[in-house]
Amino acid sequence: MDPPLHLVHIKILAADLLSLTVQQTSPPSFLRRGRTVARAELVGIVVSRDRREKFLRFLIDDGTGCVPCILWLNHQYLNANTSSGPSDSDPTAEMALNMSEEVRLGTLLRVRGKIVMYRGVIQIAVRDVVLEKDPNVEVLHWLQCVCLAKECYDLPPTQGAT
Repeated sequence: MDPPLHLVHIKILAADLLSLTVQQTSPPSFLRRGRTVARAELVGIVVSRDRREKFLRFLIDDGTGCVPCILWLNHQYLNANTSSGPSDSDPTAEMALNMSEEVRLGTLLRVRGKIVMYRGVIQIAVRDVVLEKDPNVEVLHWLQCVCLAKECYDLPPTQGAT
């Protein structure tokens, strides 16, 4: 039986993520060699950052390409006119705000989230962001991506039970 890839964050390189096959369903689904994937994990450098009231949009470059990412923020928490502090806010919104502070130009990040389509472009709806302090993490991620693709992700689907 094939491992269900749509249930996990697959470690993937930008070039592979951006070349996934898109099935025009509602919502769109994404295929890697005929197998559905829904979540991804990337490691790379922040090369673009655009913060708005309700979201933070940024690009992650891993050396094979640039992946657009979006981190949704709670606009009520960000509103400077509210008197409530972080303790009165939604904890998920507070976590998103804390993660958004880690996203700075030139930083090395690990990003995990759901693969989505926006205006015809594949992007990541970010679930979590981790600042990586060890520069070797990027090379280790590349190696893991290659190994996992060979051993898990790119296996042909099994044809019935034997």
